[in-house]
Amino acid sequence: MSLPATSKVSFGGDYNPEQWPEDVWQEDYRLFDAARIDTVTLGVFDWALNQTGPDAYDFSVLDRIVERATAQGRRICLATGTGAHPAWLARAYPEVTRTDFEGRRHRFGQRHNSCPSSPAFRRLSTEMARRVARRYAGNPSIVAWHVGNEYGGACYCDLCAGAFRLWLRARYGTLDALNAAWYTTFWSHTLTDWEEIEPPSALTEHWRGPNHTAFQGITLDYLRFMSDAMLTNFRDELAAIRESSPDVPVTTNFMGMYRPIDYHRWAPHLDFVSWDNYPPDDHSPWWMALTHDLMRGLKDGQPFWLMEQTPSYTASRDVNPLKRPGVMRLWSWQAVAHGADAVLFFQMRASRGACEKYHGAVIGHAGRQDTRVFREVAQLGAELERLGPAVLGARTPARVALLFDWDCWWALEISDGPSRHLRYPQIVLTYYRALWDAGVDVDVVPVTADLSRYDVVVAAALHMLKGDLPRRLEEVAERGGSVVTTFLSGRVDENDHAFLMDVPGPLGPLTGIRIDEWDAREPEVVNPVHLQGADTAVEVESRLLFELVIPQGAEVVGTYQSDFYAGTPAVTRNTFGAGDGWYVAAGLDQKGVSWVVRQVLHRHDLIGPYAEVPNLETAVRVAPDGTRLLFLLHHGDVPVETTARTSGVDLLSGERVTRGEPIRLDPRAVMVLREAD
Repeated sequence: MSLPATSKVSFGGDYNPEQWPEDVWQEDYRLFDAARIDTVTLGVFDWALNQTGPDAYDFSVLDRIVERATAQGRRICLATGTGAHPAWLARAYPEVTRTDFEGRRHRFGQRHNSCPSSPAFRRLSTEMARRVARRYAGNPSIVAWHVGNEYGGACYCDLCAGAFRLWLRARYGTLDALNAAWYTTFWSHTLTDWEEIEPPSALTEHWRGPNHTAFQGITLDYLRFMSDAMLTNFRDELAAIRESSPDVPVTTNFMGMYRPIDYHRWAPHLDFVSWDNYPPDDHSPWWMALTHDLMRGLKDGQPFWLMEQTPSYTASRDVNPLKRPGVMRLWSWQAVAHGADAVLFFQMRASRGACEKYHGAVIGHAGRQDTRVFREVAQLGAELERLGPAVLGARTPARVALLFDWDCWWALEISDGPSRHLRYPQIVLTYYRALWDAGVDVDVVPVTADLSRYDVVVAAALHMLKGDLPRRLEEVAERGGSVVTTFLSGRVDENDHAFLMDVPGPLGPLTGIRIDEWDAREPEVVNPVHLQGADTAVEVESRLLFELVIPQGAEVVGTYQSDFYAGTPAVTRNTFGAGDGWYVAAGLDQKGVSWVVRQVLHRHDLIGPYAEVPNLETAVRVAPDGTRLLFLLHHGDVPVETTARTSGVDLLSGERVTRGEPIRLDPRAVMVLREAD
């Protein structure tokens, strides 16, 4: 079992008809017809509607909602409704609500307010999932089950403390092993009884917030535990669904680069990945590309569903910019280009009240179909209908891998020293953008992934080394590949203990360097770096962290230009086997990172044929029958002209493209080229 069975890229989104009178429903479906909406996600927050007390269930409204969607010929992604618990549950079982990092027990309100360790929450949420699945499992319109909603948050209550102790017993077995892993000889923290263990919070090991902890090992394990605790909630509901619906795929909607949950630990338990795309701004398409590729990489390249995006604007930020004309279409096709087999929105009709009444919707409060947003949605729906099944199941033929690891993220950002200004996702994004600008297809994969099929592996800020990863990286280089790693790599083991060896630890042989010292400075401090290649040289800036490199066989590619370490290496390349290991010791700016990355890609002839066209993103998907689909996505504000590097047919316009002939792309234009050669 994997992806839902569909005949085309699914198109639609979150639909909440329980918020309106039934006479509105018929008009909604008329508008859905006009926009080619074929899929609706139903019942995401219906727990209070479906269960009014501990033993009082009433599915009459949801029955009518599901019946209407079925009668109207829509595919249904049906939710268990457990994304937020009802008021009666918090009143009957006060321990259901969370205790926050500051030690305050919350009362009923908001969402993400359920303690994952609460027996009452686990029992009743599981029973709700069981009843929903049992009631609707025979409906052929249901193509997927949607468990919970955007899992997240953390709890520090006594129930979680007890569950944490059990989790630790299973992980370490003995207190001696635990004390060793947590380095408790420091500050007289040696534990002599499991009951002495406290969750790391503002009341115990932390000061100045969640990132400042006296014991990184304790906090790191609590982050792992809380991710696993919420995964247990998901698995409870999954098992309940399987009792009556063993063959319909199950998912929950992830949130991209979301720190609290290790999606790599979750992915094996989902039939397919889905995620909600709400980028932090409206001018960084490489951020979305990275996150799409991260989601695709969670299940070894399997296509995913774009479960939510706004058609126009969000409502959750201080400032909520409008998607300019053509942007929603462009970003939707970008998702498809990077592996999405569904394009869904939040929300189908705008909520009338509460905190999302100003969140964008396909249908606004007035219910019109002559708005710009509705017309653009309808245009996209027609294009996806025209595309048909061509892209379904298609995969990305990447030869470059970018490693992404939640343990590295957590360990780096809770570390005292060398710099609180360093942010793991931003470091990774800088290297991903260099690949994106070079027109390279990238697999964003966990550190446990099979690396044998890649020519280039980029491991930015690989702070924590686990298992046999150092050896597997060496194998990439031995057979002729290139490995790129950076400052703060190879520093600690899986317990966040420093390696008792020269930095970069077990990566030393691959990189051919030694680091004894490093210098951290405020963001405004710049140390220029001179980069020298075989036939190109450039001077760039570096900030935040400057490691002092002593070559142990590596070739110097870049040197610092100021401070007492002026003239010493900032970037190195080490021959290893038939390949090489690169080390970037400084926080280079984007220009510098892109220069280094292109040196690496050039050696493997991997720079994309359209890499020099400004703002033109390319991506390839290969269908199960071997058909290659080339996506051209123009993110610029002015037209560009280029030359076709391949022949084929644009599946959106029907126009034939011939190799060597000119192509003109208007601002925010999209081409999906079925290649003929």
